[in-house]
Amino acid sequence: MSIAEVQEYRPSEDEPFMNERQVEYFRKKLNDWKEDILRESRDTLGQLQEDSLHMPDQADRASSETDKALELRTRDRQRKLISKIDSALRRINDGEYGFCEDTGEPISLRRLEARPIATLSLEAQERHERKEKVHRDD
Repeated sequence: MSIAEVQEYRPSEDEPFMNERQVEYFRKKLNDWKEDILRESRDTLGQLQEDSLHMPDQADRASSETDKALELRTRDRQRKLISKIDSALRRINDGEYGFCEDTGEPISLRRLEARPIATLSLEAQERHERKEKVHRDD
């Protein structure tokens, strides 16, 4: 399948679940997402290094440090997201992508489109969140 075909293609409920086109579509979507995150990280790192060189005023330096701390927290969340993307790519390679880890049933294409790293169907995710809420309330 050419790159143009993958870019124009949208998974449909009318075709067999996780057929070759769908698998390639989600593989490309995940790889593109990962590359965007890595590019942003490289840009941020360069910006942080550059900013630290030009701060003679203490107030500016303090504000800059706060911004850096926020940016580093964001990068940490993105590092965790990359781990989830890598896990989804492994599931694609293993033929397990798109199936709920809890029930084994297919995860809806709409859910995968919105959250390609999803490991649970919407129903299983809701059960998990209700159970988590009950345990937090104890």
